[in-house]
Amino acid sequence: MVEQAVRPVVEAILAQAPQGWTDAVMYARAGGGGTSVTGGYSPRSGPWGPSVPNPYQELMALAETLRKDRGWEPVSLEIRCEPSGAYRLTAFRDAVARVSGGMSGWEAVLDADYRLPQPGLRQEAGTAPPAGDPELAVSRFHTYVSRRAALLGRRLELPPPATAAELDEAERRLGRRLPADLRALYLIADGDGIGYEHHYLFSNCAWLSLKSLVAEHTEWQAGERPWYGWDLEWEAVVFDTTPAETVRRCGGHPGWLRFATSEDGNFLAVDTAPARLGHPGQIIRTGRDYDDGPAYVADSVTSLLGHQLDLLERGAYEIHGDHLSLHPRDSDSGPRQIIGAVPDEVPPTLQAIHINNAPGPVDLAPLAAAPHLRRLHLNRSTTTDLTPVRDLPVESLRVTLAHGDLTALADHPHLAALDLTTGAPADLRPLRTIPHLRGLDVSEADVLDPTVVADLAELRYLALTGRQWTAVLDEGKAPATLAAAHLTDTEATFDDALAWAARLGMDTEDALRMTGTVAGVGG
Repeated sequence: MVEQAVRPVVEAILAQAPQGWTDAVMYARAGGGGTSVTGGYSPRSGPWGPSVPNPYQELMALAETLRKDRGWEPVSLEIRCEPSGAYRLTAFRDAVARVSGGMSGWEAVLDADYRLPQPGLRQEAGTAPPAGDPELAVSRFHTYVSRRAALLGRRLELPPPATAAELDEAERRLGRRLPADLRALYLIADGDGIGYEHHYLFSNCAWLSLKSLVAEHTEWQAGERPWYGWDLEWEAVVFDTTPAETVRRCGGHPGWLRFATSEDGNFLAVDTAPARLGHPGQIIRTGRDYDDGPAYVADSVTSLLGHQLDLLERGAYEIHGDHLSLHPRDSDSGPRQIIGAVPDEVPPTLQAIHINNAPGPVDLAPLAAAPHLRRLHLNRSTTTDLTPVRDLPVESLRVTLAHGDLTALADHPHLAALDLTTGAPADLRPLRTIPHLRGLDVSEADVLDPTVVADLAELRYLALTGRQWTAVLDEGKAPATLAAAHLTDTEATFDDALAWAARLGMDTEDALRMTGTVAGVGG
């Protein structure tokens, strides 16, 4: 029963309560393999006060009870309790959840299946022929393996080759043809590992067997990148590679076939769906550390092998026992991201800048020297002029505007996410003309008419205060396209959030509310 399952959680809150407390609140998400907890005790003893505990086992047991009882997994929970042991539990599926981290309030996910489109899917496709050469790749591979063996003082034992039939079946399962030069290498050896021992032949990465390549692609769900939740994703940006326009600006793509791994969640992949200036079969890095965008490596496996032979020739390697690791060339491109302030000399490679705690109004004009700027975030910093943003491909803009004039953003062809704070009343009407605006947070802005949001045809995420939401909902002006919404009021309770979500069209009638008392425990 839920009542029995919630008692150990309340007991854990009571057991760790500080002296002199009067009430406590725990916000939790539990189930689906884990828990997360925020909340604290009142009165606070300092700016933050002590946090409530995260009793993992007890919360998981409560979540399992609710899964069996209600079919919710994961669940969102709010538990309020007093020193007397009296408590109140509110629970619902995690479609409505407390927002933690640098944000606050509550989030309602109205369409759990919707994902923001990756900008690379709109990019022009490449038309260049493959740069790889199967015969040259085979020759370079044999030379490379021979030179490595000589340096290590032993023969490199490789697995038997894959057969042509196995390659055909793998390509059928992938739904893609392997580049001809990589295919030719699989006819020499089916990867570089025997058992769990690898030679790490490609850029210090383990070359996957054909079976593992197909399994990795299948497990990766045909190129889907991880989704980290709307509070992080709504203003996410994907960077371009260097050289620009060679690889699609995606966190993942079904045309990226991972053929080698650094065994830390990152991979080398052959790109079978290049952007306008790329070549099919080009090599990229993708994976855990590349959610902001892939990295370009070489135009083909053939070229990669040539680079590696050059590194051996120049002595750019180290030998540790039975392993040889290459020292790749340092990139000569400039930084893609700067955190701090606008530098005296803005690098043309800049794609993101976070300007923090500027002492006075920030002049954005120098950013004209960064023609590829995608993310412009002014954190606790103000500007008086958005005009320079007009001519920049900024997709994510976070800004404190000393005035409320948004005219400079009208018709911006790239802007997808706007987080706005203002020092004067703002007219949102210029936002109507922005064709790809999908995320908007004006909870820190003085907005003249919040109902204008109903006219933003592509809006998928909207963050407002309770007062702003009331103005919008009372007029029936909630955007019909919303996939997620954010109620930013810090003091809003779960009941407040459920009532708000219901006004957005979510059925919250089956939310669980329960009261009780844990006897024999006092503060």
